[in-house]
Amino acid sequence: MKTSPFLIEPTPLQRVMFTVAMALLPGIVLHVGIYGIGLLVQLVLASATALLTEAACLYLRGRPLGPALSDGSAVVTAWLLALCMPPLAAWWLVVLGTAVAIALAKHAYGGLGQNTFNPAMVGFAVLIVSFPAQMARWSAPLPLAVVDLAGWDLVRLIFGGAIPPGLAFDALVAATPLDAVRTALHQGQALPTVLDAPLFGIWGGAGSEWITGGWLLGGLLLWQQRLIAWTLPAAFLGSIVLLSGVSHWLAPAQFASPMFHLSTGAVMLAAFFIVTDPVTAPTTPRGRLIFAALAGLLTWLIRCFGSYPDGVAFAVLIMNQAAPFIDQYTQPAVFGRKRA
Repeated sequence: MKTSPFLIEPTPLQRVMFTVAMALLPGIVLHVGIYGIGLLVQLVLASATALLTEAACLYLRGRPLGPALSDGSAVVTAWLLALCMPPLAAWWLVVLGTAVAIALAKHAYGGLGQNTFNPAMVGFAVLIVSFPAQMARWSAPLPLAVVDLAGWDLVRLIFGGAIPPGLAFDALVAATPLDAVRTALHQGQALPTVLDAPLFGIWGGAGSEWITGGWLLGGLLLWQQRLIAWTLPAAFLGSIVLLSGVSHWLAPAQFASPMFHLSTGAVMLAAFFIVTDPVTAPTTPRGRLIFAALAGLLTWLIRCFGSYPDGVAFAVLIMNQAAPFIDQYTQPAVFGRKRA
């Protein structure tokens, strides 16, 4: 019979990052199947840039290259950023965003485990604020696309901006479901009329519902492997469901339903892969609930009233800044002592 003390063997960082990468694969496969292979090019570009930037920063800091380059953290950051990028985005966008994420958001704070903000979200926020037009050039889902670019035509478009003869750039891109809803509502259209367009599926954007299922499947794998706490995604998603449910019930012509918010955009990806970042989230149980619930609140507010279609990145970064204060004021009482 085993008796205490029980020792918990620490999980190697390489194994954690490998599991996170495996959990991202279902969503990546569905993303490629719906939007084309442009995402694979972005993943390769982001991964290569992340490793090169990581090596350069480690060299300048006088740190050994081997352990940091092999732990997988830079590649996971690159993948998370690439998954938020338009599949047909110019090569320099993902390279710039990844370099900012690794150099400024990670190493400027002291490296892995010391960063205050989620690096992938910093890179994305810099790009969406600096280059809003280029970041809005999402390709249409393949069933709705005028043409499916592949092979050399895709490479020429991403690396040189060359459009195949006989095509206009507008034929290759389309507004995202969130952007389409936001624009239509600002024009005074009723939401039910907007959602009848071919761009939308049963609950949300056409195709994005399946990708959301991939993120959910990967997130459940992380929870099953005990790499994330269920409280963070539950509070984040619960906050969005509560707010969108009440607003949709009060004004269905102006506010989307909870299923639309859950199955469109980066909500499900953020719930399991970004909000759960152990470095930038609070450490106390009550603090995690507050952190994730407020991130969900900010995401919904930005989506409904802000200038950007999706507010996940900004909501996460704002709450990252508040995480130390949340930890400070949610510390449990010391064992054997009463609170003042």
